[in-house]
Amino acid sequence: MHEAVAAMMARYACRTSADYNNALREIMQEIVLLGLWRSKFFETAAFYGGTSLRMLHGLDRYSEDMDFSLLTATPGFDLGAYGRALEKELLAFGFTVSVQEKEKARPSAVQSAFLKADTYREVLVVATDEEIAKAIPRGKLLKIRLEVDTDPPGGFATEARFLLQPIPFSVRTYTPPCLFAGKMHAVLCRRWKSRVKGRDWYDFVWFVSRGIPLDLGHLTARMRQSGHLDGDRVLTEDIFREMLVQRIRDLDTTSARHDVAPFLRDADATAVWSQEFFLEIGSRIRLVGTDASAAG
Repeated sequence: MHEAVAAMMARYACRTSADYNNALREIMQEIVLLGLWRSKFFETAAFYGGTSLRMLHGLDRYSEDMDFSLLTATPGFDLGAYGRALEKELLAFGFTVSVQEKEKARPSAVQSAFLKADTYREVLVVATDEEIAKAIPRGKLLKIRLEVDTDPPGGFATEARFLLQPIPFSVRTYTPPCLFAGKMHAVLCRRWKSRVKGRDWYDFVWFVSRGIPLDLGHLTARMRQSGHLDGDRVLTEDIFREMLVQRIRDLDTTSARHDVAPFLRDADATAVWSQEFFLEIGSRIRLVGTDASAAG
């Protein structure tokens, strides 16, 4: 095992194949960030979403995908050039990984790529117990989706955060109030279809529990861009809170718990979830931003 990978594995108390799978994914995500830093990616882009909360702010749940936003709209952005750098970076730490760009079914400002690895083989890189690896079906792929928004909404601020493994390096990311705005956009606007995204609601509680304010200006920009707020409509505090209450009243909390369960180590972390719980938690949100004090 590579010395740096061994140091990274020492943070985890892995007992099952699922534990090793989660640890493997997270170690590879950190190496991806290192590869992007070496490639100067963060001079033009920022990290956001659930994985950024996990890796840069200590969110206590695992996360799969890695979301990034360019700092300014760049229609000709090429994610493929960074994919080759990531394959090289991961190989240097003992991981055999392919990065494949996702073909678009229709035009979109979001570019996507999948980092794919043979789970059985890569778990052997981080685990000394072959019995653990034998519990993983042969041919099973570990996938990490990378998405880059090439036409970002306005009104956001960024900051530098630092990781110490595999080596010390920096990552540009949205500030916490803007991260909260992005998460709240998902809570309010994501289409649920047949499955509620319980991870959104878990993160929502995490933000409130840490007293992080929500940037209403950035949320307004996101909702206007996605078509959930007319261009001339002002998202006031009253309108925001009315929208949140309605969304909570439509929430199937049982489905939400089932969705987030595989990403938690403590099964009781969502035992209290109910519509009444989320209504009370929602009332604690503090707002900042240009429209926060506007009349309803």
